[in-house]
Amino acid sequence: MHTENHFTNRTNWLRAAVLGANNGILSTTSLVIGVAAADTSRHAIVLAVLAGLVAGACSMAAGEYVSVSSQTDVESADLAREKMELETMPEEELEELAGIYQERGLEKELSLEVARQLIDRNALEAHARDELGINDITKPHPIQAAMASAASFISGGILPFLVSLLAPLKGMVFYQYGFAILFLAISGAIAAKMGGSNIYRSILRICLWGTVAMVITALVGYIFGVYTS
Repeated sequence: MHTENHFTNRTNWLRAAVLGANNGILSTTSLVIGVAAADTSRHAIVLAVLAGLVAGACSMAAGEYVSVSSQTDVESADLAREKMELETMPEEELEELAGIYQERGLEKELSLEVARQLIDRNALEAHARDELGINDITKPHPIQAAMASAASFISGGILPFLVSLLAPLKGMVFYQYGFAILFLAISGAIAAKMGGSNIYRSILRICLWGTVAMVITALVGYIFGVYTS
């Protein structure tokens, strides 16, 4: 039997996990760099990192839950409307579904036959998949996405936290940047491997924009430190 490996079924949790891990690394490192550029005491740096780690994890979980729940609400409302239309105007819905198949290249008679057979099997499922683009693979799960985001944020943010504890205070900004780029590159490579996409492009993209974010944060921290010293 011929088997193929597809990665679409990983989209929901992989997106949340990658976003959380990268955000944990980048936002926590940027926070450390900003604070270190303004205040070189380890106490201030560690306290800022802990606060950012907890706040970031909670924010990611809440934001992901609300976002995915909103998507679920929209899809549920669309399915409810589609179900009502199937009950009140079945012939129009049959023509609509057949029209979709005709646009994909089927002849009129064949598209009508395909639409009839799919509607007889499960009308709502057919319209949800081919008209609305909703199926079980892409169906969002708010709790799963929220937990994945929070856990991955913590797993990413704990790395710069350890650097803030162990790295010398002198040159803390450079230590944080160097390790952050390493962590982001590893995260990008893992995400690309799991998603079946180009590893080098993923690493380049995340390291480039990570550098931009950290440079801006360092400049803000430096300016703040200069004007408050």
